[in-house]
Amino acid sequence: MGCLVALFALISPRLALFFVAIFSNLLSRAFDSVLVPLLGFFLLPWTTLAYAVMWDSAGKVNGLEWFLVGLAFLFDLSSYAGGDRARRSRGD
Repeated sequence: MGCLVALFALISPRLALFFVAIFSNLLSRAFDSVLVPLLGFFLLPWTTLAYAVMWDSAGKVNGLEWFLVGLAFLFDLSSYAGGDRARRSRGD
């Protein structure tokens, strides 16, 4: 399942989150409520996916794993910044 999730994540983190939510209980183990993964799906998909995967590795996120979650957060922010930059260059 891990390789399949990684393949979907390369295509789209939202697609990977969708399949993880449907076919495993990874998100329910990492998050206490449904609201956080749902918001993460729309706002920070890379961060949500990275946190869930890092949580599953040891039942908590610590050390280097926080660095990877932070890196995923930077990927999310860069996608928003890239979209804003493209929108400004078109003159909209």
